[in-house]
Amino acid sequence: MDTPRPYRSVLYIPGSKERALEKARTLPVDAIIFDLEDAVTPDAKVEARSTLAAALTEGGYGERAKIVRINALDTEWGIEDAKAVAKMEADAVLLPKVNNALDVQALADIVGDMPIWAMMESCHGIWNAMEIAAHPQVKGFVAGTNDLAKELNCRTRADRLPMMTSLQTMLLAARAHGVVAVDGVYNQFKDDEGLKAECEQGRDLGFDGKTLIHPAQVDVTNAAFSPSEAEIDLARRQIEAFEAVEASGQGVAVVDGKIVENLHVETAKKILAMASAIASL
Repeated sequence: MDTPRPYRSVLYIPGSKERALEKARTLPVDAIIFDLEDAVTPDAKVEARSTLAAALTEGGYGERAKIVRINALDTEWGIEDAKAVAKMEADAVLLPKVNNALDVQALADIVGDMPIWAMMESCHGIWNAMEIAAHPQVKGFVAGTNDLAKELNCRTRADRLPMMTSLQTMLLAARAHGVVAVDGVYNQFKDDEGLKAECEQGRDLGFDGKTLIHPAQVDVTNAAFSPSEAEIDLARRQIEAFEAVEASGQGVAVVDGKIVENLHVETAKKILAMASAIASL
């Protein structure tokens, strides 16, 4: 089994702010989205490219995944952003406003074989999620829940019921094609209880982690998307019981009154691998 890379906490950082770029080197996040789009004002967008490139060249971000979000290709900055990111010390480029696989290919034509992540934030994008995930360079999905809510004209609810079809459609496509899927942001960055509830919902749905707008959200999010001690203990006992039955060639494996099948063992091994990867960070 390949060693997984955790994506529990994925923090947006403005690509134009040197202090923020410096602070990001010290934060216990799994990944950073260095933003050239929404977090950068129009008059600072051109200079932000060189500011970010210098920070990434300097390094110091450790094992954190480094993802750069560019402006959409149909804006006045997008194409030059893409050309610049292709030369940066980044792990992936994040494309906003992805509507279909043709949008992904347009970026691939500029950045070469660089891994591509897609913002899933439009009705067209959600509807075409399967073809987007199937593109060979797409390695990650990021839910753009604020933009999506605007397009859907839905109300904001704590249970996110109006958004559930979109989130699950995105997850189905991601899982079908082995793509990382990261949940959208929680806007009330001082509301830890609300954040925790939304993180737990996202984890229950199957997301790998959550995008964040503030460092204060990191600890709650990391905890929510990490395997719990109870999950780790159960995973170990399931593997042990299944292997014992296999070795004896008799009966069926049972743990806590429940039958353990091969599919449960596969899930258990994934849990232990993720716990090990998190511990090594």
